[in-house]
Amino acid sequence: MCGRHRLLFSGQHLLCPSFGLQHPLRPLTGGRKVGSVLNRLKPGTSKVLHCRMSSQASKDHPEGPKPPLLVDDHTVATVRDSRILVLLRGLPGSGKSTLAKDIEQKYKDNSRLISADLHEIKPAVRSSGEENYTKLDAELTTCFEKREANLVILDDTHHDRERLDKLFDMANTYHFVVTILEPKTPWRLDCAQLKDRNHWKLSLEELKNLRPTLEKELLPLYFGWFLAKRDQDYLRKTSHEFLEQLGNIKAFKKRLQPYGCEEKQKLDLLKYFAKSPNILHCTTKFCDYGKVLGSEEYAQQEAVKKAYSRGYTLHISALFATPRTVGAQVELTSDQLLIWPPDAEKEVMPKDTFPRGSRAHITLGTAADVQDVQTGIDLLEIVKLQQSGREWESLGELAGPVAGKVSYYENGMWMLNLARKIEVKSIFSGYYGKPGVHVPLRGKKGLFNQCQIM
Repeated sequence: MCGRHRLLFSGQHLLCPSFGLQHPLRPLTGGRKVGSVLNRLKPGTSKVLHCRMSSQASKDHPEGPKPPLLVDDHTVATVRDSRILVLLRGLPGSGKSTLAKDIEQKYKDNSRLISADLHEIKPAVRSSGEENYTKLDAELTTCFEKREANLVILDDTHHDRERLDKLFDMANTYHFVVTILEPKTPWRLDCAQLKDRNHWKLSLEELKNLRPTLEKELLPLYFGWFLAKRDQDYLRKTSHEFLEQLGNIKAFKKRLQPYGCEEKQKLDLLKYFAKSPNILHCTTKFCDYGKVLGSEEYAQQEAVKKAYSRGYTLHISALFATPRTVGAQVELTSDQLLIWPPDAEKEVMPKDTFPRGSRAHITLGTAADVQDVQTGIDLLEIVKLQQSGREWESLGELAGPVAGKVSYYENGMWMLNLARKIEVKSIFSGYYGKPGVHVPLRGKKGLFNQCQIM
């Protein structure tokens, strides 16, 4: 069909609702051209018809491709079990509010929509004064503190980095995963169209001044799969069970020297691994907010863009402990390997060769002054020993939720191969906050906040 003459069809009937026709036109058959139909309309109508129909087509699909949390069943189920802060980002009039309302409606039983527009915060190149956000932040804080919703949707331009950093800090404080969504409308960066669409009546010049702050993609500290809240709680509990049982087997008690203990001493592993990530996750790519070489290219990969905000099931095949870290080994599926960087293993152990995905892990805890990145290195050290062909000691079995065989390698490195893999739900997103945010491990008797050898 000619691009100038776009008409709406319903079955075999040509519909012209904008022109108030009482009856549909006859079906176009026998090779008749659209032009013959247009000739039946009044002079000049075809031009108006094109404009109105193009407008109608935009109204039919104004939002562009929908994010996974609206259309993917597995993602929807994962979101319902998670704590997520959705930040809608984009120019005024680009379709943020429509997208925000769609998400709120999808999760109406447990979502909360907070809009900057309702607080009369006008978008500006420089961040609106903090006093303008006082009421909005109070509403957001109350929502977090009172746990009014597991899914919080914040509708604002989100163009100012200082403002974003404050929101990232709030999300960390209340253990919410941040997902940043932008409308995919065709006009989202078209200032000429946005001038007529934004209710703030911003001028063309004002919109053009705002656009550079939103054109560049916001890169996180790292990308990864972030576990649903329910699955985080379960995995932390499983980790505690693993450490308690491991610490009680005779073979472990005889090999305490790498942990700084003598054989006759007692080591409380829950206190030894003094800290744990704020939100359990499996990192795919460390970006350092775009400073790491290759991070922008990674973010622009089609597989990564499609994966963002999508739900995934991760499969945990083993738990491991070393004098530095305790973690979970993750077996990636073929779909998950599509977003796993090919150089992920080489980044930390460039002289060795590993199967792709060997570094995939979830950090469950670290000893004092040990960084989370060490967990993946420890896992690769174990994999390297496994690949060496040597026979390693199998020193017993654990029971209950951590049933499986325990193997000892060397230098205090232990691995539990689970009899049954653990499945956890997760959302693929980015961590945009400050580095080094942790929570102390909790044990049966409460909070452990320091490393202590007993």
